Amino acid sequence: MDLLKQIEESAHFLAAQKTGNAKTAIILGSGLGGLVDQLIVNREINYKDIPHFPVSTVKGHKGSWIFGMLNGVDVVVLNGRFHYYEGYAMNELTFPIRVLKAIGIEHLILSNAAGGMNPTFKIGDVMLIRDHINLFSNNPLLGPNDDRLGVRFLDMSEAYSPKLLKLAKLVAEKEQIQLQQGVYVGVSGPCFETPAEYRMYHILGGDAIGMSTVPETIVARHSGMEVFALSVITDLGVAGQVEKVSHEEVLQAAQKAGPKMVKLIYEMLPQL
Repeated sequence: MDLLKQIEESAHFLAAQKTGNAKTAIILGSGLGGLVDQLIVNREINYKDIPHFPVSTVKGHKGSWIFGMLNGVDVVVLNGRFHYYEGYAMNELTFPIRVLKAIGIEHLILSNAAGGMNPTFKIGDVMLIRDHINLFSNNPLLGPNDDRLGVRFLDMSEAYSPKLLKLAKLVAEKEQIQLQQGVYVGVSGPCFETPAEYRMYHILGGDAIGMSTVPETIVARHSGMEVFALSVITDLGVAGQVEKVSHEEVLQAAQKAGPKMVKLIYEMLPQL
């Protein structure tokens, strides 16, 4: 079955259970899990029940599609994302993005945990992603292009919406939320970086590094959606500060920084 047919079948299944008229979707990566506590859930669907959908395998990623309302705004929330290191092909891990577009989503909000490489960053900081460097070994747009899904050669000069970045800064100033901003380096994982790799990626222009977000952003932009993304700095890869890190420590750091990210998204939504 071709990709477009799979997208249509998934979208048809979800449209039959849809509530509201959401134009914004939020993928709950690290740091945004607490957003569910403020969400009015109208309908929740397990990923395994959605035709052709992958299933989350990583601790901390529940795996459900939610139609709900947040701060008076209809939203779709994906509680759990997919990663290249889990063994999914690029077209599989970005499949949910295609389905979001098919049901009418125009704005995509992403979050992730990242290692900070900018020497001014500290653990617990929240960074607005203004650009990225794609160092995955693959690209989700490789292969034949279906013009019904997007153009063959995608312009990425504004991968992350300048309009949404400006809004985030205004909201953060009003709510007294301290933010960093910078360039996110996307790598496959699942290993954390060596000190030498951290130095290299910082020299290349990266401020933070993680194992997600870039494939989803590429496909969202290919689909014509605006993207806004945040990183919570959960460990440091700064010269002289590289320490051993575990996934559990990353989750703990993300949970501590989560309230700042949730507050920012909550206040931005009515203004999108």
